[in-house]
Amino acid sequence: MTVVRSLALFTVAALLEIGGAWLVWQGVREHRGLLWVGAGVIALGLYGFAATLQPDGEFGRILAAYGGVFVGGSIVWGMVADGYRPDRLDVVGAAVCLAGMAIIMFAPRGG
Repeated sequence: MTVVRSLALFTVAALLEIGGAWLVWQGVREHRGLLWVGAGVIALGLYGFAATLQPDGEFGRILAAYGGVFVGGSIVWGMVADGYRPDRLDVVGAAVCLAGMAIIMFAPRGG
């Protein structure tokens, strides 16, 4: 159950951080206005709380592992929101990052 909870929290964090950054990007770079920027800032602020809910109490470990989720999630977000077409090296790189996340978070540790 801890693994499922951790993965769910990583997913929520990715949606908030990537979505928030995308909203700011849209507001500034695509000239959609301050409402988009404000929504992005709120989402980014909420992302900051997601890590605090992780079962593991080590800040550095959580953020390092989340980096792998962020990489994979960013590619998926780009595909869905912007029509981005990743090449095979994008996919391999994201898979490596996600494997790193799994090792950091879930590999057995000695005493």
